[in-house]
Amino acid sequence: MNKIVAYARLLRIPGIGGLAIPPVIGAITVGVFDFYSLTMVFIIGALAALYGFILNDYADIEVDKLAKDLHGKPLVSGDISTKNALIICIFFILFSFLLVGILWYGQTIDYLKFTALLSLFIAGMLGSTYDFYGKKIVGADFLVAISVAFVFLFGALSFGQPTIITWIIFILTFNQILHMNAIEGGIKDADHDPEMGVKNIALSMGVKMRGVNITIPDGFKIFSIGIRLFSATLLFLPFVLFNYNYYIWQLVILGLAILGVLFFSIKLLSIKIFNRNKIRKYIAIQSFLRYSLVPIMLISIVPTILYSVILIIFPIVWYIAFTPLIGEKLLRPRM
Repeated sequence: MNKIVAYARLLRIPGIGGLAIPPVIGAITVGVFDFYSLTMVFIIGALAALYGFILNDYADIEVDKLAKDLHGKPLVSGDISTKNALIICIFFILFSFLLVGILWYGQTIDYLKFTALLSLFIAGMLGSTYDFYGKKIVGADFLVAISVAFVFLFGALSFGQPTIITWIIFILTFNQILHMNAIEGGIKDADHDPEMGVKNIALSMGVKMRGVNITIPDGFKIFSIGIRLFSATLLFLPFVLFNYNYYIWQLVILGLAILGVLFFSIKLLSIKIFNRNKIRKYIAIQSFLRYSLVPIMLISIVPTILYSVILIIFPIVWYIAFTPLIGEKLLRPRM
């Protein structure tokens, strides 16, 4: 049983509901709504995300050993060997491309599908580069942000020509992952990154620890809120510039969700005492709120509201259902 729990933690089972969503939304932006197609790109998205996270765990073992709260991670504790982790990564790569072949079976490989395959390949290369060199290069967070954005684009290109909504969400995906890694990750790891000589945006902009006290400079705060406000602008862009239909209540809910993300972003940026559990909580809440933003934006674009409702609640329900099964506490993921 302990070994099963260890692999469930390595595979981040509770987070898969959100991690695998980008290519699903990509497919929806080009008018794909059938269960089979969306399920296939969901699984491919899950494999792509898990490949990146497991490889990152492998590359960061020595860094993670410096943080007491991360000693329970399977590779750090030794519950799972590094060899097995690499085997899983290779299997996920091969299986994901096999599923792509199954998804397109009997179809002509036109330039869109070729570009989709290229996007998935580029995503893997950029993600792998980040996993191994992300701690050594300032600004490497941009690599993983582009990587996930390309996985999203794969979902759209697999079925059709990207729309203006596709490209807006492509940029939104980039923004969200950049913020998650550069801002949230930079603060979360501020206690041990300096000890390993890590080079990242947070440290280069002056985030530092003095005992249990953490200093977050104004420039870093402006960078964070700038990303959030840019994303907020993009979320309203389809309705303002492209005359997409909308419901008043839809815009109200979208605005409230954006304010929620901003509120907890500011809470995270305002901490004075380093408390990993509190940081995890703020990050987790932001994650679930931002998962809802794009589905809310799509409410008046998809055939029925049901699609958006499912996209909003699916990651949350998945997380709540699976988190207790691996002995974790809600809103306190091992990151």
